[in-house]
Amino acid sequence: MTIGIIGSRGYPYIYSGYETFISELAPRLVQRGHTVKVYCHRGLFQVRPPTVKGVKLIYIPALEKKVFSQFTHSFLATIHACISSTDILLYVNSANGPFGLFTKIARKRTAINVDGLEWLRPKWKGLGRRYFWLASYLSTKLFDAIISDSERMSEIYQKEFGSSSITIAYGANIGHSTNPQTLNQWTLTPGEYYLIVGRLVPDNNANVIIEGFTRSPSRKKLVILGDVPYRDKYAQSIRRTDDARVVFLGYIRDPNALRELYCNAFVYIHGHEYGGTNPSLLNALGNGCCILALDTSFNREVLSDERFGLYFQKSPESVCRMIERLESDGEAVNRLKQNSRSRILERYAWEHITDQYEDLFNDMRSGH
Repeated sequence: MTIGIIGSRGYPYIYSGYETFISELAPRLVQRGHTVKVYCHRGLFQVRPPTVKGVKLIYIPALEKKVFSQFTHSFLATIHACISSTDILLYVNSANGPFGLFTKIARKRTAINVDGLEWLRPKWKGLGRRYFWLASYLSTKLFDAIISDSERMSEIYQKEFGSSSITIAYGANIGHSTNPQTLNQWTLTPGEYYLIVGRLVPDNNANVIIEGFTRSPSRKKLVILGDVPYRDKYAQSIRRTDDARVVFLGYIRDPNALRELYCNAFVYIHGHEYGGTNPSLLNALGNGCCILALDTSFNREVLSDERFGLYFQKSPESVCRMIERLESDGEAVNRLKQNSRSRILERYAWEHITDQYEDLFNDMRSGH
């Protein structure tokens, strides 16, 4: 079977959940005997090998502007895919919903992973917000299969658009610390820092977490991994904090270093608000973190309520209270650390996720 994947920045480029997802799924499908083509943003790759780990890479240009980059790239990739030999097309991001019209005309079997509630994200206003709602609606009408990454997201799509969807979560790998000395380059000590991993965008609530942390008497550090690849007022305002305990590391692209940062954190703090099953949260579980998460239905689904995490409300006061609670209850922190990896084995292992996608693609190919 030949599978084309459209809607990410490419492979093996790692920037967000989409790219992480593709970096895990595509090679596994190749190992199972399938041909996989990933459409990549040409401008992001100085070196452009035709294949990586057996995955075929197709480099498509785009109008490299913040708003139009992904749209123009997906449009050109769709045209290429429609006149190419593929059995199944998989799109990521509901923003690509309108392109289902082209694939339907070309009679390509097509699925879309709609991911989060893009039309509710604070960064989108006015026309942008209306576009994402319309694109999500069109996804439910034009694609052969709608994939939600959580049961709660499936419920929202059923209520909002009257459309059923297939639930296939993201996955994660199990990791353990093997070289804690890696932390020395950032003057960090194992167990002496909180960790945030995610883009500096409003719906990840780094501002709320930072303000709550700076109000606390904690002697630990708050380490923030992530940024945005463009000039942004919100991200700049977050970086202006003058609290020496807050450390910004930007992007960490070395997977071994990233694993050590997860594994040796005192607590991982997760502020993502509008996504479904978030890859950063799964990585924290897989690397044995104690997790403090924003209290949302999505995060509760992943963490099975209080089985695998604790929660804060969307306010600095709540963050501050929970930090004080965690630092006075080492037994609870250690218990959550010891249990967290079992959640991945229970539901979010990548091989299981790949099984589900392979079954879906086989059903689609046979016309079901």
